[in-house]
Amino acid sequence: MLAVKDLSKSFSSASGDVKALDQVNLVVETGQFASIIGKSGSGKSTLLSLLGALDIPTSGSIEVDGVDIAKLSAGQQTAYRANKIGFVFQHYNLIPNLTALENVMLALEFGGLPAKKRKARAEQLLTDVGLDADQQLRKPARLSGGQQQRVSIARALANHPAIVLADEPTGNLDSETGKKIFDLLHRLSRSEKTTIIAVTHDMDIAGKTDKTFKLKDGKVTA
Repeated sequence: MLAVKDLSKSFSSASGDVKALDQVNLVVETGQFASIIGKSGSGKSTLLSLLGALDIPTSGSIEVDGVDIAKLSAGQQTAYRANKIGFVFQHYNLIPNLTALENVMLALEFGGLPAKKRKARAEQLLTDVGLDADQQLRKPARLSGGQQQRVSIARALANHPAIVLADEPTGNLDSETGKKIFDLLHRLSRSEKTTIIAVTHDMDIAGKTDKTFKLKDGKVTA
């Protein structure tokens, strides 16, 4: 379970402190698919960064399975990101000179999976997200946007993360492909029992997730 309590984050600027998040509270149960909506500047990306231990809150707590990640040391937070979190980005962030299969295998290498098991695990993940054997051997430039996003999802799931954080995962896709990607994430949250938290501007998609949190001016308003 993920429980956020009284979470705040402030940044210093020339005109004074700017509060990006202000006393945010939310709970997402294990295996749920939650969406975060809000206008640009509402604090969505800041919240996602804090949940992924990419930044440190000014105050408040973020408990994952009873552990407050905000209180972990830098080394412990690195281990948390490696072992507990999978990231899916709007721009895919695939390594261009590696095939789809090699991109996922690299994530497995970083996760410490023995070399002899990496290929089979990567092939299965890519099959699960809908890439056939030929597509798995293509480099990103020879894949469509939707296929590249599927590779990034497979990579995010490589090391059995407890939580997948998706930052506008359909932002560069047409509406039909975007719907397929969100359907895929929804299905994976069930089959893998993975908690998925996605930032999105698409109200139709957000309305179909288990929970939807609306951010406005750094506060959860709904």
